[in-house]
Amino acid sequence: MLSMVPLVLERVVIGSVEHWMPVLIGLLLGSGLIVYARQKLNKQQQEFLIHVLAVGMSLTVISFHLHQYSLGTYNIQNDLPLYLCSLLAILMPVFTHFRKYWMYEILVFWIIAGTVQAIITPDIATGFPTFNYFRYWAVHLGLLTIIFYATLVFKMAPNFKSIFKSIFALQVYVVLMVVTNYLLNANYFYLNEKPKSASLLDYFGEWPLYIIVVQLILIPYFLIIYLPFYLVQRRSKTKK
Repeated sequence: MLSMVPLVLERVVIGSVEHWMPVLIGLLLGSGLIVYARQKLNKQQQEFLIHVLAVGMSLTVISFHLHQYSLGTYNIQNDLPLYLCSLLAILMPVFTHFRKYWMYEILVFWIIAGTVQAIITPDIATGFPTFNYFRYWAVHLGLLTIIFYATLVFKMAPNFKSIFKSIFALQVYVVLMVVTNYLLNANYFYLNEKPKSASLLDYFGEWPLYIIVVQLILIPYFLIIYLPFYLVQRRSKTKK
């Protein structure tokens, strides 16, 4: 029992088994789900399956926050589900129900950009087998599965204008978080301080320099994300 204590209490270490094992499992399950949906399910079943996944992910996040609140240690300065991935996880059933293209245009860049960073450099205060640990991976791997499901099963894809729509929507979110942080003296979206764990932000200088750098690299970063979509679309047009 004593040997389990460090595993539960310590922050997840990048490169550890606690880090790469859920990533491997998530990739296998996510890709398997997409292949199964494409080959075995009709359109109605495909829509139902992805909606169930989104609802399950949303309920996981809501349950986690209700659980934290029940412990009596909930702090609105740190614990509200306002970080981008948590917020998207709660709202994702709206997208999977309506499947509007303008929603996809925004989400595809937000999710790929945000979850890849979160998966490579996880910021998890408590490791396996805590609720927070499972919630973290359910959110980030679930979001990635859903957006690739929409891309590969529903055959949705962004266009060049989608990059700027997504960036504009992100600026709206940032402004809302700036106001929220000011009112609550908080640090949502890491606008006042970098995350405690190692992250790409560590290479961008101290506050507020790292915020400026992130804003400057958004367009090239989103262009890199868009590049595979562009190449596939171009190849498809060439074949036609």
